Amino acid sequence: MRLSIRHTTHYRFAEPVAHGLQRLRLTPKATHGQEILSWSMTYDGANLELEYDDQNWNHTTLISVLPGTQEVVIHCEGMVETQDKAGVIGWHAGHLPLWAFLSQTERTKPGAKMRSLVTQVRRQDGDTLAMLHGLSDAIRDTVRYETGVTHVYTTAEEALAEGMGVCQDHAHIFIGAARALDIPARYVSGYLMMDDRVHQEATHAWAEAHVEGLGWVGFDVSNGISPDPRYVRVATGRDYGEAAPVTGISFGAAEEELHVALAVEQQSMEQ
Repeated sequence: MRLSIRHTTHYRFAEPVAHGLQRLRLTPKATHGQEILSWSMTYDGANLELEYDDQNWNHTTLISVLPGTQEVVIHCEGMVETQDKAGVIGWHAGHLPLWAFLSQTERTKPGAKMRSLVTQVRRQDGDTLAMLHGLSDAIRDTVRYETGVTHVYTTAEEALAEGMGVCQDHAHIFIGAARALDIPARYVSGYLMMDDRVHQEATHAWAEAHVEGLGWVGFDVSNGISPDPRYVRVATGRDYGEAAPVTGISFGAAEEELHVALAVEQQSMEQ
């Protein structure tokens, strides 16, 4: 499937910025089942400082906000070709060893609610893949998808206790529970082509777990499926913090407004 993506992030500050840095993880990965045909990024109100691949092999761009700026616009556009791999990414790559994805973070650390969930889904027959699908189903049944209830700092335990959250929360609960089951797991941020619309208000997030004999396998808890050709992987990490599309700091002004415009649509393979 050939997907066209247009993604614009618009920051508006209350006062002119004296100094600011933004870390961008907005370039899709060239990975198993995914080919980047074209990708470009432009910046208004900022300068490119550095590009590098981080510890998770996320292509990372560092930009500096121009002094005195009150608006920054980051525009990404490109074409990605995807294949149906039934959610299987395969072998582990990156600078971090596989065991690093067994350690919990502040966002994924289990509490009493998550430990109870782990007990419910644990299997003794050795079928890891079936156990992970069961875990995904259990989270989806327990945590209703609801926007505006949680935020980027909400922990997995808090979202599970609340019984509501978004894709980020579903992914964090899955990751924390999988690690509690001694299964390496990681967070994925990216794009999803929706069946009923082109324009969207946010990027998507899901989880991957490392299964013996298969490698990394994706689980989109929010939609109850493993990723298919409609999904584009952009960044991975131990939790949202390592895979966030945009992070940064600014001095001299408080952030007043953030607006995201995103369009993902299928293109003809002849283009």
